[in-house]
Amino acid sequence: MPAMAAEIKRGRKFDQVLDGAREVFMRDGFEGASVDEIARAARVSKATLYSYFPDKRLLFSEVARVECNRQAEEALGKLEEASGIEEVLREAADRVVRFFLSDFGQQMYRICVSESHRFPELGARFYESGPRLLRERMSGILQTYVAKGDLDIPDLDLAASQFGELCKSDLFVRCLCGVGGTHSEADIARIVNGTVEMFLARYGTRHRC
Repeated sequence: MPAMAAEIKRGRKFDQVLDGAREVFMRDGFEGASVDEIARAARVSKATLYSYFPDKRLLFSEVARVECNRQAEEALGKLEEASGIEEVLREAADRVVRFFLSDFGQQMYRICVSESHRFPELGARFYESGPRLLRERMSGILQTYVAKGDLDIPDLDLAASQFGELCKSDLFVRCLCGVGGTHSEADIARIVNGTVEMFLARYGTRHRC
């Protein structure tokens, strides 16, 4: 049976193990993270660690899943309550851009891309909890404004994916490659404004004849 297909067993120290693993993976990457160091950071024995996660790939994928779900909830969970479509898109873009530029967002992306060719199931779980989750949450938000007549979108999944890619733009790639130093609030605002303007130019109905 593939390691990733193993059942995750939960117990009273489960969250403690995840917190310790998150710390070590973020610091050392997937390959550099040792089971001994994860157990030490989580303040549990190796036996306890293995009782929850018999394989490091399973542990990493669960850390990624939990954190991506949390980040997606924070980024898109309450946007439906906002009023205008431009306000919603601007707020969504700002939160998504900041997630892409965060230490967690950058490190998870690097690790999953570098390891997915060896462990396809690892990449698959990350995709489900990351890009696919973002697309599904964003599709639901866009659907609300399609129903109101503010947007005209024939393919919601495609539009949601396009929105996410616009939020990456050049800033995400430069940070990922370690080029260009730190980013400023003005840099983020530039990406956010460009994302909203381009998205509304394609799908907005306000200025159409």
